This record gives sequence, structure tokens and C-alpha cells, in this order.
Amino acid sequence: MGRISFSCLFPASWHFSLSPQVLPRLLVPSLRQLLLIVTAVIYVRHLARVTDVDATDTSNPNLNYGLVVDCGSSGSRVFVYCWPRHNGNPHELLDIRQMRDQNRKPVVMKIKPGISELAKTPDKASDYIYPLLSFAAQHIPKNKHQETPLYILCTAGMRILPESQQEALLEDLRTDIPVHFNFLFSDSHVEVISGKQEGVYAWIGINFVLGRFNHVHNKEGEAVVEVHVPGSDQQEALVRKRTAGVLDMGGVSTQIAYEVPKTVSFASPQQEEVAKNLLAEFNLGCDAHRTDHVYRVYVSTFLGFGGNAARQRYEESLIKNTATRNKLLGQHIGETAESPLLDPCLPADLQDEIGPSTQKLYLRGTGDFDQCRQILQPFLNRTNETQTSLSGIYQPAIDFSNSQFYGFSEFYYCTEDVLRMGGDYNATKYAQAAKSYCATQWKTLKERFDSGLYASHADLHRLKYQCFKSAWMFEVLHSGFSFPTNYKNLKTALLVYDKEVQWTLGAILYRTRYLPLRDIQQESLKGIHSHWRHSFSFVNNHYLFLACFFIVLLSIMLYLLRLRRIHRRTAQRCTPSSVPWLEKGLGSPTLPINL
Repeated sequence: MGRISFSCLFPASWHFSLSPQVLPRLLVPSLRQLLLIVTAVIYVRHLARVTDVDATDTSNPNLNYGLVVDCGSSGSRVFVYCWPRHNGNPHELLDIRQMRDQNRKPVVMKIKPGISELAKTPDKASDYIYPLLSFAAQHIPKNKHQETPLYILCTAGMRILPESQQEALLEDLRTDIPVHFNFLFSDSHVEVISGKQEGVYAWIGINFVLGRFNHVHNKEGEAVVEVHVPGSDQQEALVRKRTAGVLDMGGVSTQIAYEVPKTVSFASPQQEEVAKNLLAEFNLGCDAHRTDHVYRVYVSTFLGFGGNAARQRYEESLIKNTATRNKLLGQHIGETAESPLLDPCLPADLQDEIGPSTQKLYLRGTGDFDQCRQILQPFLNRTNETQTSLSGIYQPAIDFSNSQFYGFSEFYYCTEDVLRMGGDYNATKYAQAAKSYCATQWKTLKERFDSGLYASHADLHRLKYQCFKSAWMFEVLHSGFSFPTNYKNLKTALLVYDKEVQWTLGAILYRTRYLPLRDIQQESLKGIHSHWRHSFSFVNNHYLFLACFFIVLLSIMLYLLRLRRIHRRTAQRCTPSSVPWLEKGLGSPTLPINL
């Protein structure tokens, strides 16, 4: 006799069968509908997993929250993060995501100016931060406030203040915030972080979004790297997913961060001492005894090497050198618009004025990309020492044959805004495009700009200094950081997976890394019920799919009952001669169906 079997591997193997006595032959024409229903269930299950851009379900009691306030130089922003209860697997990290409001927008708020502007009135620091925390408090369920960690981390603007002024501002926050808000907040949760910490957090955040810390579910063919775990006595190297390095060039500074998978050697004791301040070793896992999430990361920030700062240094050099040359040779080059100084780093025939009114210098571009690169090389401050980069700073060797980097900010703007070649970086094609742009007449470039041929956020300032910045980015990457020109594994990007990745994500991930311990300990106390409880938690986290599944199942059963009634009515109305197969006692054909 035939039998139709249904199987479902969620959350464990479910199986049930319908015999021919229950399932009438009339069901055969509805097989297509059943397949469509099951396909719909699978699709719904897929949609249920795509929660990155869904509104956060604040009614979910298993959801945890965390706050990070980024106190930068120009303003402060609060980021609200959330994550489900940890699954109890010590090999996995918390699944932290940005909280999203009912309109599916990230819960973020920014205020201006920077907190460093209150250096002389530190008692107003808590009043300054109050709107941010009040905004965050409205989005987080009140019963969750007490267990929601709050971190206030200050960056560049605060670093330049005297230590006494820094401490006065931080002390006001430590004192007043607990009075007005019930968040999980202690004295260590507010501090001025170093550039090294900020770089490490950025590296963590990007690699977390890329899924490079997920060592449990490795895909076949995924790039891996052999790692000698820092501080570990184990002889065998650990093989795990290859992480991505980060290149970031802002207006003022340039930064590089990447994992150093193997133990490094130093050319001198002095170099080793310098390296201690540039290498960060940390464990992202919740268990200090496990080494699968131990990382050694090199981070270096170069002040004055950002795009705008480099242009400023270049212009100051032009003014100084031209004045000296004019004085020695009795010339007046650059003193008037009629006798401008020729600048290969400006587009052809572009006229520009630089310097203060008392020492103004007139420039006219010649648009020579190669000559511009040569002129800029001394500004890298390279030395002849081995394993060094910009300004002779120590840089451990990069395995270019097995590495990947993402370039942000100016690395992206230089390739995309005007040249429209952001994404996979190709040095040869980039140099050709930059060379062509520089050599193009300024009048033509302006016409293209007015016609909307460039990126929407490109402005006249970008057009004027694209030639210079193209050359500067090229030299920093290839002469400064020593990337070979045939390197094929650099992506320039504005977003990662269509999301803006802030260093604050890395900060909350790092600072809450021990929170899963309580869940893991609870898992170990479950005893013989641990498997059942884990399954229950799994189902609870996928309640949307479960509800859809039962609705579909109920629909199928009702449909079958309706078919059965129709079959009975038909059987009662028909004469024996009209259904000879019933008279002979023949069964319906066998219908083996596996879904």
C-alpha cells in the first residue's frame, strides 16, 4: 500500500505519514499546491533569519541591550546595540547588532559640538550627554535598563586636552549619570581611549560584520590562515578563517590595522620596544583558557598623513621653497596670477591661490600624475630601515599572497567619487585613470561636474584636489605601506554589507565578551535536560517560522478533510458500475512522495 511521508528537520527530525485509507486518490491533483506551500514555508524561514534590517522586537524578553557613546572631536553619538541570549557554545561570540526602531532605522543620535569644548566648564558634561542617554532610554524597555551596560568612550578631541581637564570632565559624568539613569555603569565605563584602542575596535567591528570570527561554520573553499597563538604553549599552529586588514585615510590621519598571525622578529631591541606599543594581543572569547579567539593585531596611526593634512604640508612646502628660490634668483614666480607657479598636482590649467594674504602664492596646474607622485615621496618620511613604513615607524611583514584588506574613507573617495572605480582595487587601472584625470583640462572637468557625471557627494573641492589625493593615496599605499602594485586583494568601500561599520561595534563586542559566561554556566547546570532546553531556546528564537509551520500544517489538514468529505459524497452518489475499481477492491496507485 502507498504512503505519503513528510519530514522536517526543525528543530529535530519530525516525521509523519498518511496512509491511503486516510488520503484519497483525489489528492493527486493537489500535489502541486502542496509543493508550493512547502516552498513558501522554506521561504518564510529564510525571511525569518534576515533580521539585520528588521525593527528590533523590544517585547522579546531574551533580548539584551548595550550603549556606546562615541565622544569625538566634532560631536558625540550614541549607538544602541542589541543581541539575543548567548547559545552556550563557548566557541561562538555574541550576535551583536545595531538596534533598529519601528521604521527600521538604526537607533543613533548625534549632538554637536564635541565634549572637549566643555574643558573650562566640566560641571556641564553630564548636562551635555543627557539628551543622548535620554534618547537611548526611550528605545530600551525600562525593565532592561538595569542590565544594559553603558560605555562612554572619548577619542581625538579629548586626547589633546591636559590630563587634569580630561579627568574633570570624566568625573562629572561618573558622578551624575547614575543619579539620572539606571544603566549598568561604573567608573571604568567612561574613559579617553587611545588611537591604538580605537584602531583595534575598528578592526574588530569590520571583521565581526564580515563573519571572520565565526570559526564554527566554515564554508568550503573559504580562505584560512595559520596562526601561532600569542602566549600559547601549544606546538601546533591554529588554522582558522583569515581576517581582513583595515586601511583608513581621513582628512588628518591615516591608519593601518591587520592581524599578525605568526610570531614576529625584530631588527633591534629599540624596534622591539616600539613594537610593544603597536601590537595588541587580546582574547575576544568569553573563556580565557580557550585560544580560538586570541588575536595579535598591529595598529598604527599616522597624524599629518591624511589627505587634507598632506595637502596642507605640501602647500606650506611650496610657499617656503618658492620664496627661498625667488630670493636667491631674484625671481617673482607665483607672486601674481600672470606668473603662476606650475603645480603638477593640480588638473591642467586650474588656477589656485594658497597661503596667507601676506604670502599668497598663485598656482596653475599642469596635471602630471607621475611627476606629482615623485614630488610627494619625500613627504612620506621613509627611512632605509627594514620592516618600517611612514616616518620610519615599525611595520611587521604582511603575507601579501594570503591577505585581504579593506580601504575606507579617502581610499574609497579617491577611487570612487570622480574616477568611479571603487570596489576591487587594481593599481595599474587606477594609475591610468588618475593620470587621465590629472591631464584633463579644468574646463572640461567642470563641464562634466555640471553634467552630473561624478558621484552625487563629489564637490568642487574634490575636483580641485582629486589629482593630488590620487597621487598621495597611491604613494601611501605602495611606497609607504609597501603594497606591491600587483596586489589584487584590496577592496575600497564606504559600507560593509551595505552597513556603516563604526568602531563602537568593536568596542561593545570586546567589552561584553565575558557576558556569555553566565549563559554557558547555566547550560552546564541543566544536566539531562540540557538538550531539551537548548532545543526549546532554539525554537523560541525561531518562533516566527514555527508559527508559520503550524499554520501551514493546519491548512493542509483542513484541506485533506475537505477532500475526504468530497470523496465520500461522490462515493454515495455513484452507482457500483461507475466505480468498478471499488467493486473489485483495488487500491489506489502507490504514491511515494518525500518532501
